[in-house]
Amino acid sequence: MTPISGNGYKKYSINEDTWAMMDIAHREGIETVWDRLAKQEPQCGYCQLGTSCRICTMGPCRVDPFGDGPQKGVCGADADIIVARNLARMVAAGASAHGDHGRDILETLHLVGEGKTDVYKISDPDKLRRLATEYGIVTEGKNDQEVAHALAW
Repeated sequence: MTPISGNGYKKYSINEDTWAMMDIAHREGIETVWDRLAKQEPQCGYCQLGTSCRICTMGPCRVDPFGDGPQKGVCGADADIIVARNLARMVAAGASAHGDHGRDILETLHLVGEGKTDVYKISDPDKLRRLATEYGIVTEGKNDQEVAHALAW
């Protein structure tokens, strides 16, 4: 691991706490994301620009956005299409991974609303009511458990 020291930390983060964490990690020999990135150098120029496509088994295709090399992949996709498809797939993968967390929260809120858990409680009733109102749920005259049940349903 190549130690990063002094003002070198500033090129990795603007956060002073991160600089302190990086300093401790390097002093203790703990590998960081930046160390692993440095071991991957030099990065593939096509991949950095998003113009490498691995969607089908005919590739990977590498489209040259500067005009010197191939302008289309095997399927006919140009650089703009490849970059757009890569971005859409990354966004979809991230959304699907994090959507699971949202479902877990909703299931927990449903348990609270049905009174089936004493482990979790409504800690911010005002926030619960604001959120319910955003979803068009009438909160007037309802207790927190009833609002939680209606919101989770």
